[in-house]
Amino acid sequence: MAAQGKLAALVVCPGRGTYNKAELGYLKRHHSDKAALVAGIDRLRSARGEETVSDLDGAGRYSVATYSRGDIASPLIFTSSLADYLDIDADRYQVVAVTGNSMGWYTTLACAGAVDTDGGFRIIDAMGEHSQRGEPGGQILLQLVDEDWRPVPGLRERVLELVDAIGGRPGCALYVSIELGGMVVLAGNEEGLAALLAEAPPIPGREPMRLANHGPFHTPLMQESSDRARASLPAELFRSPAVPMVDGRGHIWRPHASARDTLHAYTFTTQILETYDFTRAIQVAVRECAPDRIILLGPGETLGGAIAQSLIAIGWQGLQSKSDFQDRQQRDPLLLSMGRPEQRGAVTGRD
Repeated sequence: MAAQGKLAALVVCPGRGTYNKAELGYLKRHHSDKAALVAGIDRLRSARGEETVSDLDGAGRYSVATYSRGDIASPLIFTSSLADYLDIDADRYQVVAVTGNSMGWYTTLACAGAVDTDGGFRIIDAMGEHSQRGEPGGQILLQLVDEDWRPVPGLRERVLELVDAIGGRPGCALYVSIELGGMVVLAGNEEGLAALLAEAPPIPGREPMRLANHGPFHTPLMQESSDRARASLPAELFRSPAVPMVDGRGHIWRPHASARDTLHAYTFTTQILETYDFTRAIQVAVRECAPDRIILLGPGETLGGAIAQSLIAIGWQGLQSKSDFQDRQQRDPLLLSMGRPEQRGAVTGRD
């Protein structure tokens, strides 16, 4: 519950795929006042012989081949999201919980105080590197809702049956990687992905989309990455959070009641090897924390649809469709995306 006079806010940290061409220069545009934060992260990058986030953000040209790489995208997104979190107007909003999608879990740890800034960046940089040189395979995004964000009858069941069938074939691996509102991300080896693309049922709105430079995240295929993470990133980096965190199972990690070793084990074992249920994370967070506003940190705003679809699925505050959500946004915005210039000022207090 928020203090009197403040709005309760659920903060959502975005994952990979949110720093795109339009976001080039995000730190320079929005966070010239965060010189100390960015310089500290730049020093950590430089010490590892890596290009700084300042240089990457300030480049004159965007290249998908470069900026979609895990070791490039992850530090840029982490720095941008954390800087946005620091810009939330504390006089207007009280953060009652923090959650995130996939890679956004690492940013959640830093925003909620479960790791300090250096520890958070150490995690994000290492995991970005692990993912870039990690296990072969990838991810494919499928949409399971119609144009008004209502479930297509029977489609989810057909897709999951196909995943089980393909995953049971010799030489094929295929899993549910991320539950993403009205979408699902499937991950597997190349044989499994090829079979999925060949046999997927008709999908509304868009064809199944292969995500550029993404590995088979949140599946057992990431075992080596999990092993490397546990060996190189000690439990001493963690502490009990200052703000409740909702993870990729919908579990709430509460202040003064979250064991460091358990949090370490979840982050580098469970979270890497098992399905990340972002849908459930959002649904648990709104039900348990009753936010007045949901604040989506930048960069980008691509997660907004998945958040809205997660709310529609449970009829949150009467939402039943895309049109309902759009009407609500016009009347009394529930979701504020810091990647949208017209909504950013409502979060920062700087119009």
